[in-house]
Amino acid sequence: MTHDDADPRARHFPGLSRIGALLADPGRAAMLWSLMDGTARPAGELTMIAGLSPSAASGHLARLTEGGLLAMEVSGRHRYYRIATPDIATAIEALANLAHASAPQRTPERPPSAVPLEMRYARTCYDHLAGELAVQIFDRMLARHWLAADGREQNGPTQLEPTPEGAREFAQLGIDLKAQRARRRRFACTCIDWSERRPHLGGALGAAFLESCAAHGWLEQTTKRRVLRVTPAGRSHFERFLSDR
Repeated sequence: MTHDDADPRARHFPGLSRIGALLADPGRAAMLWSLMDGTARPAGELTMIAGLSPSAASGHLARLTEGGLLAMEVSGRHRYYRIATPDIATAIEALANLAHASAPQRTPERPPSAVPLEMRYARTCYDHLAGELAVQIFDRMLARHWLAADGREQNGPTQLEPTPEGAREFAQLGIDLKAQRARRRRFACTCIDWSERRPHLGGALGAAFLESCAAHGWLEQTTKRRVLRVTPAGRSHFERFLSDR
């Protein structure tokens, strides 16, 4: 029985204090944030990222794995860790946004330098597109009536559903909506962007859209973790899409 199970107050916030305790340690938080690009990383690399001794890092990784936030894979003599599920990555991104919004600030507006420009424009949020470009694309999808709200989870993201027009447009991008619905995760939902403080497209559909952009040669990975590069072909495509020409 966990502490949350034993505490009668836990029925009002099931598991919340347990998750909060897992995220409260700076070393564990650093490990989790480094995995937000959707990759699996070896224990040694996560140890260096967190600035911990191997024994301390091993204990933290064990807690995160036992707590369900990380999944561990063994390859030869090495153990690799990744974010356990896309929903956990979405929650971490939302908490990062909350941390930015609630942090004391000396000026009313967050200075532009707070987020590196290259990361602010186009990056990955676990397995989908984030940043200024992602927010602009999502706004345009709504304006073009590709997506419609399909309800909102309590204190959670807005669930989305493609319209008939949107279904045709996504199909032209090579996205199989039926296959995305069959995945064991949210199909389509909003995800609050931690640098823009506005929603972008998340869920299985968001991941499929990023894959489509990469397949069309519009976006590509860079040597910097999470940062995406918009190719010349991508600039032309997104300019047309955003300007509705």
